[in-house]
Formats: sequence, structure tokens, C-alpha cells
Amino acid sequence: MEKACPVVLRLRGGAEILAFRHPDAGLQIVKGTIEANETPDQAALRELWEEAGIKDARATGRFGSLEIGADTWHFIRIQASDLPERWVHHCQDDGGHAFSFFWYPLMQQPDGQWHDSFKRALQHIADVAS
Repeated sequence: MEKACPVVLRLRGGAEILAFRHPDAGLQIVKGTIEANETPDQAALRELWEEAGIKDARATGRFGSLEIGADTWHFIRIQASDLPERWVHHCQDDGGHAFSFFWYPLMQQPDGQWHDSFKRALQHIADVAS
């Protein structure tokens, strides 16, 4: 399957990426399936709205693609302004969850709270962004 992964970065003494804690699945970055007749950019913006509640954003480029398991993840650079340090968004997907968003240092080695697929994604983004 084709997945879109919106990459929202900020600079605070180093690059930080928008991440969240899933109540059942550890630390993650936003990602979702690209729907029929949807571009990766459109899917990334839709997923950012659905999972994080961010609607005032725009796609500004790409961080490439990566095969992770049976899926192809497309990393879309997203610009969004005035995002808080932390927030909780009540996502309606997957039965409804409260996702706790925060900024994660991009160059920090992810620990066991991250699934291996997200560890690979973070490494890819860090390699391309540097």
C-alpha cells in the first residue's frame, strides 16, 4: 500500500519533528493510507488534519520515499505555523483515540517506545534532512 507521512519540522537548537503518543501503540509520527484519486500531498494534509487537528498547513516538498514492510511511505514536507509545544487531539480513526502531540529531536536515537517501522522512517528523514 501507498502511505503518506506528513513531516512537520521546526528548529529549536536543532531540528525537531512533530510526533505523538498513541495510547495503544507507542510513539509515532503521522502516517496514513493514500486513498483512490488522492495525491501523496493531499493524503499527507488530510492525515495531518485527521490525526493532529492541523488544518492550516501546506505541502512544500518531499523527503523521498521508503519501502517499509509491504508498504511504500512517501514523506511530504509540511509547513504549519503557530503550533503549540504540546497538545492532545481526539482522533476519530481507529475507534477514537486521544493522541498526545509533542516535538521530538530529529537527531535523537529513538528508543523502545518507537516501533521499528517508525525508527526506520525517522532515520530516513534525518538522513535526507541533514
